[in-house]
Amino acid sequence: MDGKKLEYKGEEALKEIERLTSKADKVQLNILKEILTRNVETEYLSKYMKGSQEVADFKKCVPVITYKEIQPYIQRIANGEDSSLITGHPITEMLCSSGTSGREPNMMPTIAEDLDRRTFIYNLIMPIINQYVPDLDKGKAMFLYFVKAEMSTPCGLPARTVLTSYYKSNHFKCRGEDPFNNCTSPDQTVFCNDSNQSMYCQLLSGLLHRHQVLRLGAVFASAFLRAISFLERNWVNFCTDIRTGKLDPLITDPDCRKSMAKILSSPDPDLADEISSICSLQSWKGILCQLWPKAKYIEAVVTGSMAQYIPALEYYSDGKLPLVGTMYASSECYFGVNLKPFCDPADVAFTLMPNMGYFEFIPLGRGENGTSRVMDIEEDEDEDVLSDKLVDLVHVKLGGYYELVVTTFAGLYRYRIGDVLQVTGFHNQAPQFRFICRRNVVLSIDSDKTNEEDLHRSITVAKKLLEPFNALLVEYTSYADTSRVPGHYVMYWEIVHHHGSLSPSPTVDSLINNVVTPLDDKVLQECCIAVEEELDYIYRRCRSHDKSVGPLEIRVVEPGTFEALMDYFINQGGSINQYKTPRCIKSKKALKLLDSNVKARYFSPRDPHWSPK
Repeated sequence: MDGKKLEYKGEEALKEIERLTSKADKVQLNILKEILTRNVETEYLSKYMKGSQEVADFKKCVPVITYKEIQPYIQRIANGEDSSLITGHPITEMLCSSGTSGREPNMMPTIAEDLDRRTFIYNLIMPIINQYVPDLDKGKAMFLYFVKAEMSTPCGLPARTVLTSYYKSNHFKCRGEDPFNNCTSPDQTVFCNDSNQSMYCQLLSGLLHRHQVLRLGAVFASAFLRAISFLERNWVNFCTDIRTGKLDPLITDPDCRKSMAKILSSPDPDLADEISSICSLQSWKGILCQLWPKAKYIEAVVTGSMAQYIPALEYYSDGKLPLVGTMYASSECYFGVNLKPFCDPADVAFTLMPNMGYFEFIPLGRGENGTSRVMDIEEDEDEDVLSDKLVDLVHVKLGGYYELVVTTFAGLYRYRIGDVLQVTGFHNQAPQFRFICRRNVVLSIDSDKTNEEDLHRSITVAKKLLEPFNALLVEYTSYADTSRVPGHYVMYWEIVHHHGSLSPSPTVDSLINNVVTPLDDKVLQECCIAVEEELDYIYRRCRSHDKSVGPLEIRVVEPGTFEALMDYFINQGGSINQYKTPRCIKSKKALKLLDSNVKARYFSPRDPHWSPK
């Protein structure tokens, strides 16, 4: 199955999945042999393999690396040296990482055929979903996609995000008419570099087609929730545009205006009244189902740190729209797909497609007695990993935790992605992985080390204390404050209040009066200690016994603070598509922004429980 353009492949795609996963070991071996054959004469591989193309020599001699080891080669190419430093094919562009996954922005090399591989993955998604939801070719998808203004390297190579690269490629732009990929947004609105104008036009397009929309979504859950917030602020303007048949003059991008003129061609006061009556409701609980009554599901990344947004998505959909995560990908490589897209978000597992690159895994430990602790994640990411420690794709063990390592045609060799995965099963020979966390996103004051999964699990428990007060934690991040001794964890929480109960057991008064019950200091103090009680044994020992960590602090910030934080990171070169709220903040300017919006501070009122094992 080729990936020359985005199109519905149907049964052909499903058969290809079975073919590849049934002989994953052979596919992986052939992929590695092909990479070595093509790239054996590169400066990088020659340094370690001395002209050999043997797999055994690759595994014995080529080191496991992080970005800092390959960065000098990438920078030399960006400055104008030949691609043959790392790959046998011309590097066509550099892909910029989002810069919000616990590290500075990195540039990843890519070659022309990588677009075929990405399209291959995209072409698997609809055939998989079509097994669960029929007749998706009978309507439209309101998927919100955005591009980022691209830069250039010193030698003139484009430097842009992986999604910008894809949307601007012929694979996407020259796709044919396809009822399974029929989106409400005109392409010109997607290509607009002004994210506000793009968002405005795309949401307006979705409202104009509200009775044909069968699917909703964005790349990340956070981007979709940002769109809902945008809709809350602008629905009156949308209704005016629809009522008059004229686009708001604040939209100045000529291509946006030209493309929108084709669908906003005449006044439609009835549609404007429908939308206005819905958006005027006091509560926006279930608003998505009312605005788009035929929608079947919401497609977005809801795993890892994106799981934070599940309650908010369920609130706006009234729990009626399944949350569907379809694929696992990064700037370095597209990895695999979710073969059971309508499973519970907590059970999402991705089947790695063995033809995407060569995959190896650093063992991190095994779950014991049903626990989900990563045993060796506390090892320093910069610590050398012995080559013989790595495990091939088909030899990972059920229940095991691993860090993903990838080798690509574009010149990454045994490169540590930084993602921690757990094996949850197998599809034929191909393992299925649950995304756990980014390895390098941690809070640490002393010997304590809190990873993203532990932090999310703790906050998930603590935020339930807000529900009886009709309060919802919509966003959070953290910071290890070591400005005083002992240092302590700081949580920044943005909390909103909703009319109508968020609790499964609302009080009689709240139902009768439909009022917001104010949060008192004690509630937030209890949230502090609830977070601490859920953190691991070492943290609680440091707090309660060693006294090397101070009481956890929650700083409640003004509404809109995290949108301002997102704007800050996007202005620093991030992408609205790839943006993920960093769960640990290290940037001094970002911390200053957060602290400038703090309206209240709360500390744990006591030490968490701890006893020697």
